[in-house]
Amino acid sequence: MDTTEKITVRPFTVAVPDDDLADLHTRLDRTRFAPPAPGDDWTYGTPVSYLRDAVRAWRELDWRAAEARINAVPHFVTEVDGQPIHFIHARSPHAGATPLLLAHTYPGSSIDFLDVIDRLVDPVAHGGRAEDAFDVVVPDAPGYGWSTPVPDAGWSTGRVARAYDTLMRGLGYESYGVHGSDNGALVARELGLLEPEGFLGLHVLQLFSFPSGDPSEFERLEPQDHAGLEHMQWFQSVGGYAAMNASRPQTIGAALADSPVALLAYSELFESFGNGTSLVPLETILLEVSVAWFANAGAGMARSYFDAARAEAGPAVNHARTGVSVFADDFQTIKVFAERDNDNVVQWTRHERGGHFAVLEVPELVAADLVTFFAR
Repeated sequence: MDTTEKITVRPFTVAVPDDDLADLHTRLDRTRFAPPAPGDDWTYGTPVSYLRDAVRAWRELDWRAAEARINAVPHFVTEVDGQPIHFIHARSPHAGATPLLLAHTYPGSSIDFLDVIDRLVDPVAHGGRAEDAFDVVVPDAPGYGWSTPVPDAGWSTGRVARAYDTLMRGLGYESYGVHGSDNGALVARELGLLEPEGFLGLHVLQLFSFPSGDPSEFERLEPQDHAGLEHMQWFQSVGGYAAMNASRPQTIGAALADSPVALLAYSELFESFGNGTSLVPLETILLEVSVAWFANAGAGMARSYFDAARAEAGPAVNHARTGVSVFADDFQTIKVFAERDNDNVVQWTRHERGGHFAVLEVPELVAADLVTFFAR
């Protein structure tokens, strides 16, 4: 059966105009900071002291060097379901490489994976085996990175998953697997529900499964699961951006499009809301925020939550082969709940180091888990 769909693919180069770079610098130089809250710590949100230091660092960021690093991997654009899709497509030099789609986070983009691509594409160069190589495809989700603009509504995670399947088929892959984190983990699970022909399975950093109300579920919880429930409660207390994105994305989008410092402050998830656990370097955060700024993606990223919140989809069990990596300082996937909603979990790995953006923090651990999962 020929599952290939016709798409037109064009090469793409990240090339920010000099005027846009100068405009960013001017805006940073003219930043008007809010009066600091009492204590000027993370209690009230992103502190002014952090922003002042970050703005100085951003002003000194060598964007042209960063741009060269981004362009060191092959970039392309296409159109799927009426939506521009930008993606990285790095083919392995090793024969028989496993096709792998990498789905990024919020508030990230395809550049989440810059430090892991070569490990996956050419494992031999990193002390691994040729038979563990991958062909890697890394799309920007609609509204993120250079997958802009988003001309219509309804880009739920399910619709994104279907578009990604079209992309992989259009690139000539009759089978493939997927890895995702955060928003990308939701898209990966949707691909599991879709389970297209030749699907090799999904590996995620989170399975977002919650209590059903059945008392027997709580009887089977382990001590570390109770810590996971506490982490969920903490996240809900600080994650106000999710409610804003899901209800008034264009309101916050106005600030994110006009002020680079608003975009930086609103990206506090990279710093784990200041709880001290994030291992993401400031330079990496500034690179991520720069991409969102130059692509004017802030509003589109926020709208993805709005569309997801309005998707009409009932509860469904994922039967596809599934692997989970749980990092110490991330959302703690609770196995009792996860296995209720995903009945083919074949790999479960816990790591004592790393957080929500593990691929930016400990890329070698993520790469090793992917090799193990897809080699099974």
